[in-house]
Amino acid sequence: MKTALFPGSFDPLTLGHDDVVRRAAALFDRVVVGIGVNADKKHMFPLEQRMQWVRDAFADLPHVDVASYEGLTVEYAREIGAQYMVRGLRNPADFEFEKAIAQTNRELEPNIETVFFQTRARFAYIASSHVREVIRYRGDYRLFVPSAVRITS
Repeated sequence: MKTALFPGSFDPLTLGHDDVVRRAAALFDRVVVGIGVNADKKHMFPLEQRMQWVRDAFADLPHVDVASYEGLTVEYAREIGAQYMVRGLRNPADFEFEKAIAQTNRELEPNIETVFFQTRARFAYIASSHVREVIRYRGDYRLFVPSAVRITS
């Protein structure tokens, strides 16, 4: 069984994330959306809310799971039996950043291959940090997130 881990904070889940997960789901038998827990990072949305959004967004894909983890991502990938790590690329800066992480992970675990998905052009400008800013100032964030992501306040 080909298992892929798509790690991130998903704070919140965006249309770009949705695109990458759906494309990965077409290639792998199982895709785990792994939400990394980092006590030093301040998130806008609680972990359980982010996990629920992922569950709801991919309810139509039974082979997509969501889980949270702490520690090194490559160790979590090994723990769940993932042979692949999925990463999305929006621009050249993303590539340089992600390439360095992929090379580090390759040294730590040579049996896990990183697979890059270039974000579709219509989603390339969407970043979770920008979406959080739109939400913070009460803009129409729904333009940038899957329908499963609805904020009530």
